[in-house]
Amino acid sequence: MGHDHGHDHTHGANKKILMISFIIITGYMFVEAIGGFVTNSLALLSDAGHMLSDSISLGVAVLAFTLGEKAANYSKTYGYKRFEILAAVLNGVTLVLIAIYIFYEAIQRFQNPPEVASTGMLIIASIGLVVNIIVAWIMIRGGDVEENLNMRGAYLHVISDMLGSIGAIIAALLILFFDWGWADPLASVIVAALVLRSGYYVTKSGLHILMEGAPQNVDVDKVIQTLQNTQGIQAVHDLHIWSITSGLNALSCHAVVADQMSIAESEQMLRQIEHDLEHQNIHHMTIQLETSAHLHDNSILCKVKGEAPGHHHHH
Repeated sequence: MGHDHGHDHTHGANKKILMISFIIITGYMFVEAIGGFVTNSLALLSDAGHMLSDSISLGVAVLAFTLGEKAANYSKTYGYKRFEILAAVLNGVTLVLIAIYIFYEAIQRFQNPPEVASTGMLIIASIGLVVNIIVAWIMIRGGDVEENLNMRGAYLHVISDMLGSIGAIIAALLILFFDWGWADPLASVIVAALVLRSGYYVTKSGLHILMEGAPQNVDVDKVIQTLQNTQGIQAVHDLHIWSITSGLNALSCHAVVADQMSIAESEQMLRQIEHDLEHQNIHHMTIQLETSAHLHDNSILCKVKGEAPGHHHHH
């Protein structure tokens, strides 16, 4: 598709950054989990649970980028790019489940707060905060956390993780100075709420793509206007706009043109449309040109129903 070099470049950078982040986060997750058991802190354990989901999400994201690079073949004509989105959904659902579990545990602890070794908890949570800040900085510096859903999902994980560490630090200080045992389950509930929120959003955006929803970064009305205002096009119908994966949007439609338009003229017109739509985040387009004699209805969106076998549309 000629004009996708930028996509490949950021792709490589994203993958490398995810890999580095994955190694740092996974390593620290073990430290935090062991620390949580030793100090008996649910805030640390829930943060470790959150880090586990982080490390899974980063690992899956790396895997998704790797699989996404596999070339398209006859059985997967779009290649494996959708795997990224499946990974994002899976990741989102995992987060929601972890959050529910932490809420459950915290309720038990509010009823009878256990002893927590607050000094150890404070040290481990502080190191955790530093680790998360470093990873978040690496991601912002070198990755595409705005456009790429996979990268964004991983980045949001790290940010809410950072908040989790801050929560655990505050709880440790409260236990240390005021002996408030309930601060530990309270901090874990706040972490769980953050985990739930990011899980919900990642799942929602992933499902939107799997449902072939129109991409969030494409203004459908503006695209229709661009098509209709192109010189030579009389009408547009059967329009579809969807995402193959984050940062790769596709469009297909039928366009009615004058009977006497030559192939060379239509080619020039299509090149113009391609240029205009690229500025509107459409990276791949297929336009079927027809004359007004071609039978169709006038609605812009497609009206094809799944018909009985042997019954053909457009007689």
